[in-house]
Amino acid sequence: MTAMSGPDRAPISTARGADPAASEDPPTRSFRPTAVLSGLLVLMLVVGLAFIPVPFVSWSPGRTVNVLANTDQGKPLISVSGLSARRSNAQLRMTTVSVTTADGRLSLVEALSAHLLPHRDVLQRDAVYPSGKSAQDVRADEVAMMDTSQRDAVVAALRAAGQPVTEMPMISAVTVSGPSYNVLAPGDLVQKVDGTAVQSVADVQRAIRKRSVGDSISISVLRGGTTRTVTVVAASSRSDPRAPLVGITLNTGYRYAPTVTFGVPGNITGPSAGLVLSLGVYQTISSADLLGDLKVAGTGEISPDGTVGAIGGINEKIAGARRDGAKIFLVPAANCRDIRSAPGSMTLVKVATLKDAISALQKVRSGSATKEIPHC
Repeated sequence: MTAMSGPDRAPISTARGADPAASEDPPTRSFRPTAVLSGLLVLMLVVGLAFIPVPFVSWSPGRTVNVLANTDQGKPLISVSGLSARRSNAQLRMTTVSVTTADGRLSLVEALSAHLLPHRDVLQRDAVYPSGKSAQDVRADEVAMMDTSQRDAVVAALRAAGQPVTEMPMISAVTVSGPSYNVLAPGDLVQKVDGTAVQSVADVQRAIRKRSVGDSISISVLRGGTTRTVTVVAASSRSDPRAPLVGITLNTGYRYAPTVTFGVPGNITGPSAGLVLSLGVYQTISSADLLGDLKVAGTGEISPDGTVGAIGGINEKIAGARRDGAKIFLVPAANCRDIRSAPGSMTLVKVATLKDAISALQKVRSGSATKEIPHC
C-alpha cells in the first residue's frame, strides 16, 4: 500500500526491494526532425527525377480521318475538277500516330507509362528527330513530305484510272540570291530552253551546259496552267568558274488535265498517308465504285508509279483504325513483319502497290474467299 499525502507530495514509503526510480514516468524524448527532413528530401529527389526530361519520344494511336468525307469547313477533303467525280458512302481512313513534338520533352514518368501501356512505343529521340535541327526545320520537312505525298498520290491514282500523265522536268528549289531568284519558282514545269523543247531533267541540264557564264538563257515554264518565258543570265559555279549555272534544282514533275486538291488537316504531316490519298482519288474519279460501303483504313508511302513504301508506327495506326471502326486495314508489305498482335476482327491486307490495294478491295466487295486476298 502506498500512502499519498496529496497530489503534490512524494510517496513516503515503497514496497520492500523496489527501486523508487522504477515507479517514475519515463522521461519525455526531445523531437528530432532529421529523419523527417531526410524523408522529405528523398521524396523530393524521387519526384524531381520522375519529371526530369529524358531523350525519348513516345508514339501512341492518333486520330483517323475519312478522306471521302467533308472537312470541318463542309468541303470535300478530296476535290476534283476536270473529271466526273463521285461522292461515296464508304469510309477510307488515313491513320496517324500521336508523337511527342520536336520542341516537346518526355518525362521519365511519361516514358515509363508509354513503355508499359499497350499499343505504344518509346524511341530514342535522335531516331525520330535529327539532332541539330530546330522544331521549325522539322515541321517544314514534314509539311514538304505531305505536299510531295499528295502530288505523288494524284499521279499514281490518275495512272491507275487510265488518265494521261506526262512527265516533265520540274523546278523543285530556287537558290536565294541566285540568277533565277524571283524569276522562276518551285513547281514550275520546264517546257523549253532557248526555244528547244525539253522532256527530262537531263535535257535541261545539257541545254544549260552548252551556254557560257554571262549568257542570257531563255526558259519557258508552265505555271498554274499558263506558259511564260523568262530570261536568266547564267552565273558562274563556285566549284568551276567556267561552268554556267542558273541557280535551280530540278526533279521530275507531272502534267495532267484534272485539278485535284486536298483538305488534309494542317496538323497531319509526313508521307505515310500517300496510299490512302491515292485510293481516295481513284475512288472519286474511277468509273466503277471500288469501295461501296466498306470501312477501310490504311497507311503507306506512295510513289508516282504506285509503289507502296514502308512507314513507322504501324501498330499504333492499326490500333487507331480498330478503335474507329475500320474492318479492313491496308498494310505495306514491308511492314507485315513489324505487327506485334492480332487486330481482332479487322482484316490486315498486304499490299506492295496501289494496284494490289485496288485488286484486294475488288475481291473483298465481290465476296472472294479470304485465302485469295494477301494477308499479313
